[in-house]
Amino acid sequence: MELSGSRPEVVVVGLGTMGAAAAYHLASRGVRVLGLDRFTPPHARGEHAGGSRIIRQAYAEGRAYVPLVQRAYELWRQLSDLSGVELVTQTGGLMLGDPDSTHVAGALASARAHGLDHELLDAKTIRERFPAFTPEDGEVGLYERTAGVVRPEAAIGAHLRLAERSGAELRYGAAVTGWEATDDGVTVRVDGETVTADKLVVCPGPWAAGLLRMPGAPISLESRLQHYWLPSEPFAIGRCPVWIWEPDGDAVGYGVPAFSPPSDLHGVGPGVGSVVKAAFHSGDRPADAELGAPSATPDDLSAMLAWLASRLPALADSTYIEAKPCLYTMTPDGDFILGAHPDAPNVAVAAGFSGHGFKFAPVVGEILADLAQTGQTLHTIDQFAPGRFTAKATGRHAYGPA
Repeated sequence: MELSGSRPEVVVVGLGTMGAAAAYHLASRGVRVLGLDRFTPPHARGEHAGGSRIIRQAYAEGRAYVPLVQRAYELWRQLSDLSGVELVTQTGGLMLGDPDSTHVAGALASARAHGLDHELLDAKTIRERFPAFTPEDGEVGLYERTAGVVRPEAAIGAHLRLAERSGAELRYGAAVTGWEATDDGVTVRVDGETVTADKLVVCPGPWAAGLLRMPGAPISLESRLQHYWLPSEPFAIGRCPVWIWEPDGDAVGYGVPAFSPPSDLHGVGPGVGSVVKAAFHSGDRPADAELGAPSATPDDLSAMLAWLASRLPALADSTYIEAKPCLYTMTPDGDFILGAHPDAPNVAVAAGFSGHGFKFAPVVGEILADLAQTGQTLHTIDQFAPGRFTAKATGRHAYGPA
């Protein structure tokens, strides 16, 4: 199996969120790329389904993320211009909770460290400015004007189209069952055949635990439910920002204001141009890559409505549509796995995005392209080193099945 009669320089395994971006960045630099995916992205089996993802710069998860997301903003704009598709919509963003909560205090620390435009609002101001929210008097909110929404399915489609336009060969329905790496190159096993190349980029999404096969790397797969409602006036863009809320002693929730619905959302009839989304970011819902995420139950909806009742009561009272599952590939520390494989320097890996990685897709693609071409990148990615979880490298290894 060869690339248009010639050996590919780089094989990209997985063409979802990060793999699509990597394939595009590599191909746009003139690299011969072969991309492989067992499905046809975008699809509902990855970590990108649901029609919307939050993008923000005041990053509660750590100030080291801020330069990466700032570069991602630049690349999202470039991708929108090149593809002719609006991918990012600015809505503003609100991080709510106790002043000492992770999402407020962490976002504030990042905003101050990087000089980001932001406001710290008390509960009274939040209720007046954004009437959809009813925080308790002791709660506060960090407001970030530049936050907004990314359209994940459209973004992946744009990356893949531009990758092909730049010369990448993309093969769908191609299930990778393993790979090997030596000093001379890589061999990828796919559908009973083998592909050889100089370098490999592995973006396995929910199949990370099997396809990365890094001893000592504890990667788990979890699911979350995205709930959708028909919008009411307080949730219009301009009146309602994207939000993440960390109540004291309760689950972390998040949501997106009135936005275009996912294409596969049931119960949305003709003329319905937008929906409102809310979900729990935290939780314990194990999932299986082969079987997918478990379906919603009446108890799941009851728990979501109970959480919303005292915080976004207008949403709890709105017309409910349905819930759709999404997947989180989790690391123990919540940070990404991004860098050279600890046992194979000619293999770059990107996995474990822990429910907050989509916004970084274009810059992760850029980093993966850097690593595949030169083995290094100007971006600071030390805290994402794959080897932080693994045993000491032991030389040549074979990995699989997925």
